[in-house]
Amino acid sequence: MSYVAPALKEKFDSLSPGLRNMILERNVQLNTLPDLIKVLEQIVSEAEAEG
Repeated sequence: MSYVAPALKEKFDSLSPGLRNMILERNVQLNTLPDLIKVLEQIVSEAEAEG
C-alpha cells in the first residue's frame, strides 16, 4: 500500500490524476521530495523504454 507523507500531499495532489494513480499502483512510500522525484524518474524511464 502506498503512503504519501502529509508534507508531500500538496505537491502530490498537484499532479494529474493519471500520474497520481500510476504512483499509487507502485506501492511506494513517499516520505520526502526526493522519494517522489525518484518514482517520477522511474515512470519516465519506463515510458521512454516502451516508446
